[in-house]
Amino acid sequence: MANKSSTESEGTKAEAQKAKAPGEENVIYVGSKPPMSYVMACLVQLNGGAPSVTLKARGRAISGAVDVAEMLRNRFMKDALKVKSINISTEQLEAEGGRMKNVSAIEIVLEKK
Repeated sequence: MANKSSTESEGTKAEAQKAKAPGEENVIYVGSKPPMSYVMACLVQLNGGAPSVTLKARGRAISGAVDVAEMLRNRFMKDALKVKSINISTEQLEAEGGRMKNVSAIEIVLEKK
C-alpha cells in the first residue's frame, strides 16, 4: 500500500510542476509557517541550480518574507546572494459579504552574485 501512495504523490508532484506557469518554477509563497521552512525551500532551489528565487507574500506574511530574505542574505548565503528587485502592490480580494478588500503584497527577487 505504501507503493500506491508514493506513486500517487509522485504523480501529484509532476502535475504540480506542469501546472506552474512559465517563470513560476522558482517562486516561494510565504505564509504562516516558521521562517526557516521558507529559508530551506529557497536554499534547495538555489543549490539545485536555480540562478534566482522569488519570495511572494500578502498581508501579514509580508514581514515574514522580508525576514526570510534577510536571513538568506546575511546568514546562509553571505556574499553570494543579492536583492535583484522588490515589488510592492495592492490586490483586491472579495471579503465575506461580497465586498472588496485591499490586501498589500510584496515580491522579492533574490539572485546569486
